Amino acid sequence: MGKLTNKVALITGGNSGIGLATAKLFREEGARVIVTARSMETFEKAQKELGQYFDVVQADVSKLEDLDRLYTHVKNNYGKFDILFANAGIAAWMPTTETTPEFFDDHFNVNVRGLYFSVAKALPLLNTGSTVVLTSSVVSIKGFANNSVYSATKAAVRSFARTWTAEIPVDQVRFNVLSPGPVETPIQDKMGMTEEIKQGLAAMMPIKRQGTAEEMAKAALFLASSDSSYVVGADLFADGGFGQI
Repeated sequence: MGKLTNKVALITGGNSGIGLATAKLFREEGARVIVTARSMETFEKAQKELGQYFDVVQADVSKLEDLDRLYTHVKNNYGKFDILFANAGIAAWMPTTETTPEFFDDHFNVNVRGLYFSVAKALPLLNTGSTVVLTSSVVSIKGFANNSVYSATKAAVRSFARTWTAEIPVDQVRFNVLSPGPVETPIQDKMGMTEEIKQGLAAMMPIKRQGTAEEMAKAALFLASSDSSYVVGADLFADGGFGQI
């Protein structure tokens, strides 16, 4: 028996990186797994990568009509579900003096608005005793030059977990946050991180290396499963000590 046997899990942004690794691990632990991919290109890639044992849905969390379509699909095919890993997000760095309204809006629309309504629209479909895991980041508590917008979106995610824990009965839904440190995923290349920058980050960390998507998946599994039954409203820093000293 796996830790998620007979559970239905939805992972937004499950087509690559941490989301993809978590989808695979949740499946290994017995869950039926639904994953979202933002574009048709990533949707087709995820279908090919994950195969027939996963339910892949094309949905951009920043678009409310996509979320409505996603949850209609969940309701029609599963009735209700047990685990939401609100993981979809984008990341880029830009100096404040160069930040455009479009850059700002793109990040807040996906990372904040998209996550917020991913959760809000899920609540009527979550079984009693469900778990919700929100992906934040170590940058929610650390200041990095040229990273003001992305960092602010991740601080908002931490705030959501606190307020939802105060608002929604814990025996109904248990909210927690996963805050990764630097992790080797495709999003780093999209951010324009060179090998020199990656090595520099690793050198700053007590563990002296970046994390892996598989390590983040194990942390997400802990928060999503009954192993963390006494963990509520918490922020788990899976960051190699980066934000802790």
